[in-house]
Amino acid sequence: MEILELESFLPYRLYRLADTVSREFSRIYKERHGLTRPEWRTLSGLGERGTMTATELGEQSAMHKTKVSRAVAELERRRWLTRTPDENDRRVERLALTKTGLAAYREMVPLAKAFERELLGKLSVEERAAIARGVAALEEALERK
Repeated sequence: MEILELESFLPYRLYRLADTVSREFSRIYKERHGLTRPEWRTLSGLGERGTMTATELGEQSAMHKTKVSRAVAELERRRWLTRTPDENDRRVERLALTKTGLAAYREMVPLAKAFERELLGKLSVEERAAIARGVAALEEALERK
């Protein structure tokens, strides 16, 4: 019987790496604002794009709709986002950050960029370039599927 060695299986390694990096970064926004990962992804998605629907947020952040729903509810409870019914389709709500939510997002942007710089600073210039090329190549290959 053939055995799959998870430790050398690329999908498993990528998942573990992404999860580890995400957990490391989550310490910053959890400590600063008490946010969960889904709440941070929701905050940052709306901070970057302005107004989105919950469905768009889920697609952009690769989160299940229940996680998006809980994150939206919590950010709304904090008064960090608002829901507005879509003019063309009342079943859809447009989500947007409030001034308070936008202020929290703007405070986090330099911290996120510093985290990324520190993480990439552990690699050589060649390693950073190789990772950027490799990730882009995998994304492109999967988009062509």
